[in-house]
Amino acid sequence: MRYPASEKLEIIRIVEQSHLPAKLTLDKLGIARRTFYRWYDRFLEGGPEALEDRPSAPSRVWNRIPPDIHDQIIELALEQSELSPRELAVRFTDERRYFVSEATVYRLLKAHDLITSPAYVVIKAADQFHTKTTRPNEMWQTDFTYCAPRPGWSGRRMLECKRERRN
Repeated sequence: MRYPASEKLEIIRIVEQSHLPAKLTLDKLGIARRTFYRWYDRFLEGGPEALEDRPSAPSRVWNRIPPDIHDQIIELALEQSELSPRELAVRFTDERRYFVSEATVYRLLKAHDLITSPAYVVIKAADQFHTKTTRPNEMWQTDFTYCAPRPGWSGRRMLECKRERRN
């Protein structure tokens, strides 16, 4: 149960003015000693205002990159648009003496829509190689032949198809 600052102060006053030991007084009030002494330490350091509830979330995440560094990374990316996220991260770390990972740079550039998609070359597989293998050390080429699965084919039939292609 959370107590407002006024009730915390009242409990501290009751314990201070009680003729019983603090342990017994706190037991009768149903307050854990650890909780009471945490309140009491805050009260002694900062007065009644220190008893107010504080936010439980940390004020700063330990590994968050500050906004000014974000701006510097974006600025560098715009100046050096030909560099990849990895190269940008290395250059930024070298020039500014502030480490940022490649993944961080990538996420930041993607959020600002500065990542271009790579140009893919689509290659269609042939039924067989136009250059046949003649020696055993050339056998690796046969692994790249394309064997299209047919409806109803089992895994065994696929292996047979691959063997046929090798011969």
